Amino acid sequence: MGALAELEAVLAGVPSAVVAFSGGVDSSVVAAAAARVLGERVVAVTAVSAALASGELEGARALASEIGIEHQVVATHELRREGYRRNGRDRCYHCKVELYEVLDAVAERRGLATVLSGANADDLGDWRPGLRAAAERGVRHPLVEAGLGKAEVRAIARELGLPNAAKPASPCLSSRLPYGTPVEVPTLRQVDRAETALKRLGYRELRVRHFGPLARVELGPDDLRRATRVEGRRALEDAVRASGYAEVRVEPFVSGSLNRLGRPLPIVGT
Repeated sequence: MGALAELEAVLAGVPSAVVAFSGGVDSSVVAAAAARVLGERVVAVTAVSAALASGELEGARALASEIGIEHQVVATHELRREGYRRNGRDRCYHCKVELYEVLDAVAERRGLATVLSGANADDLGDWRPGLRAAAERGVRHPLVEAGLGKAEVRAIARELGLPNAAKPASPCLSSRLPYGTPVEVPTLRQVDRAETALKRLGYRELRVRHFGPLARVELGPDDLRRATRVEGRRALEDAVRASGYAEVRVEPFVSGSLNRLGRPLPIVGT
């Protein structure tokens, strides 16, 4: 049985559902497969807050239309939660508690049986306190249940012809703040301005990590080579400084780098 068939077999046991739909490749694959299996008994729901990066909602709307699934937008208020604002290592737990409470309410109002997430099997090997919040509320993870990791998820996305099959991951803006740095709206907006400016310059795989006046810009291999050229580096630094940072450093991109407790990545340039 192929990966898509495995996923659809899991979803065949779901009576009806709300899909937590960020518009990333994982949740898009769950939504697309659920639409194939459940038809009108599933709705994709995108949560909007100050931690959502610019352009992500528009992307989610377009993807839902492409998939052919009903799409709903809701507001979440994780910034009202002290545990979230404090930004300890359990920040994502508080975020997901807020999200799943809101999605549970949507499911209850609409008479839908369960909430589905886009977590995949590879996520189980990383620091994911949000999974504890999911377990507490009975959220199901179809990709995990089917034993599918990121590579298989992207393969399914290509098989289904999803336009975001190669899209880099885009976690919430709060993930750019080191643990212990309070999560505040002005800080999130500053990070968002910097990342949006870099995307306009054509950079794709990136994070702007916020260290007060210092922006630690992480770039994927292709983008990193471009940024090491004098002309590209100058444009990058100007764009980030225009967002309010006094100092810019460029480093190789590592997903979840702020979760690591070891030595920092080597800095490329200053």
